[in-house]
This record gives sequence, structure tokens and C-alpha cells, in this order.
Amino acid sequence: MSGMDVQAYLDRIGYAGVPRVDLATLTDLHRLHLRAIPYESLDVLLGAPPSLDPASAYDKIVRRGRGGWCYEMNGLLAAMLRAIGFQVTEMAGAVLRAERGAITLGNHLLLRVDLDRPYLADTGFGDGMIEPVPMTPGAYRRGGFEFRVEALAEDGWLRFHNHAHGGAAYYDFQDRPADPGQLGDTCRWLSHSPDSIFTQTALAFRHGEGEVTSLVGRTLNRIRPGGRSSRLIATEREFVEILQREFGLDQPQAARLWPAICAKHEQLFGETAAS
Repeated sequence: MSGMDVQAYLDRIGYAGVPRVDLATLTDLHRLHLRAIPYESLDVLLGAPPSLDPASAYDKIVRRGRGGWCYEMNGLLAAMLRAIGFQVTEMAGAVLRAERGAITLGNHLLLRVDLDRPYLADTGFGDGMIEPVPMTPGAYRRGGFEFRVEALAEDGWLRFHNHAHGGAAYYDFQDRPADPGQLGDTCRWLSHSPDSIFTQTALAFRHGEGEVTSLVGRTLNRIRPGGRSSRLIATEREFVEILQREFGLDQPQAARLWPAICAKHEQLFGETAAS
């Protein structure tokens, strides 16, 4: 916790109460974290790949007002929860494991928080849950969206199902501490491989009241329980303005990413506009 001030984090997310080790505090912190801090992976494209060090995430997110991806968002949350007194376990997730196989192991970081029972906390899954859910298999409604935890037939594997309008449909995980070496290897692959989505285009997500705003390349989406609407971002200037207005990211240097973002969009969709 050297150099990491819990009160500065609470100020960053707008938490005004006295944190206690209980479900109400965990729920409030989780929700406020996602409303104040955007999920974003711009550093991968800008040539400054993120690390797994929670102190680095604290500096980036709390001191410099940025967002982060799963390793940073949940790494920071875990450090802050522990400082308050929560019992937290980092676990490795595997997004779309059934389709993509072993390469997915460790491509997500999530948290188990033990209270009256284990809870799944996850501020790093983009358009996922805004509040924690029990790790017990079942269906859960959070922020108007429906989620599900499923026990798989494979020994020890669980699956978190995202809501129906989410980007990534699910991730698998096991109820055991993550292997730091595996997380590090996968983090480096995601940061550098040309096959990683994070090296190919810009991604950002921000939770609001009853909706999630997402940016995927040059497409801006509004995701609500009833569906999603999308539109294309027209210009480099608009792209930078949207990062600021919608995600609180003052990143004028992101303008240099625009040609590659447009090229990737055309490769995937041609000139088809978002609907």
C-alpha cells in the first residue's frame, strides 16, 4: 500500500461515507468506481503498455485521472478493499474460453470478496455488472441488466454470463487464486500481439444511470436493458471530443490513433454505417 491513499481513492470515486467491511460498502464502492472511472485501453495503442502493479494503477487512475483495463481496474479495487479490511482474492478469468481455447487463460482479472458468503466483484469487464453478485450459481439482476453465474460440468469451473446486449458474452474462472506468472504472460500478450483486440483498436466503457456508454473503434454505443443504439464517429476531432465528454479522458494525443482506427473499421465492416 506504499504511496496509495485510500481517502484519495474514495474522493476519486465520490464516496462520502465511512467505509465498513460489509456488503453495503462493497456495493457502493463497486458502483461508484464504475461510474467515476472508465474502462479504457488507450495506453496499449499509445505505446505505454499497462503493468500488473496496483501502485501503477493507483498513480494512473487516482493521481492522473485516467481509466484502466481489467488488470488495473480490479487490481486497484483489490488494493483499496484490502486497505479497508475486506478479504479479497484475485482470480484469473478466461473470456470466450470455449471458442478460443487455452490462449484465453488469464486474459481477465476478477475478484472474490468474502463476507457472509463469497461475492464476485468485477469492475474490469467493460459493460458488465455495475454491482457485485454472489458467486453462487444463479441469475442476478443489477442496474436493470440480467446476469448469470453457472457451474460448468468441468470440475471447478464457473462461468459468468454477461447481459444480453454486452460485448463479450461470458468468461470462465475457477475459485482459486490467480497465478501471477500466468497473468503477467497474458497481460504482455494482450499488450503486444497483433492478434490481440487491444492492439488493433480503441476500447472504452463508462457506466451511467441505467446504461453503459461504450466506444469500440469508431463506433459509439448506448447500451440499455432494452437494447443498444450505435453511431459512427465521423472525424478525428469528434473522436478526441468523445473521449473527453463521454469518458472523462483528456487525451489529445489519441488523435494520432484515428487513421488506424478507421482502417480497422473498414477492414471489418467496409463502409457499412452503424445502425
